[in-house]
Amino acid sequence: MDLQQYTYASLLLVTIAIPLALSFDKKVHFWTSWKYLFPAILITAVVFIYWDIQFTKAEIWSFNHRYVLGYYFQGLPIEEWLFFLVVPYACLFIYEVLNSYIPKIEFPNLFAAISLGLIILFAIISYFNCGQLYTFFNFLFAGIFLAYVIFRNRFKQHLTKFYFTYVIALIPFLIINGVLTALPVVEYHPAHILNIRVSTIPIEDFGYLFLLLLMNTSIYETLKTQKYY
Repeated sequence: MDLQQYTYASLLLVTIAIPLALSFDKKVHFWTSWKYLFPAILITAVVFIYWDIQFTKAEIWSFNHRYVLGYYFQGLPIEEWLFFLVVPYACLFIYEVLNSYIPKIEFPNLFAAISLGLIILFAIISYFNCGQLYTFFNFLFAGIFLAYVIFRNRFKQHLTKFYFTYVIALIPFLIINGVLTALPVVEYHPAHILNIRVSTIPIEDFGYLFLLLLMNTSIYETLKTQKYY
């Protein structure tokens, strides 16, 4: 097997290594939340993997075989399946670190107002880009789910840490996804994106990360509150 075929797998390993190693930190003790974490990740993964499968079939995006191990299921490389475990785990680890180390820093009204602005922005982007399917569905789903979370009014107390987590997660995101899109490991059909990029990363991917993190975090907090597990 060619060494470059380990590229995507290696990026996932780098992403998970530190959060997994520090999950047993005495202050954060992230491992004690796994009973809420993994159900949240799996529920969200079902939605995103179905989306991923359909978009791959429609050739809206594709995976370069030179940079994956070569094991596929439902048209997706095994690394892509693992992506929806690894990235949410790493992001929710950041979220719990913030909850543990800066618990009193909260701006719920500010971030509720920002959320309302984003809902409007996402709706406008979707409306005016119906032909670009990744753009349209990405921002449509993000706007709908954000509206659901805000108007359901059970997540307001978590908004500050959610947004802080998203901003912090953008740092490794720019590095890891920068590699994925620069080689490229993941290729996007130009007809279905705005072709606005931050370095080599399509602007849509920032909305995709936002929705992925929001869905995982909101389900995670719901499970913690209701204590189903």
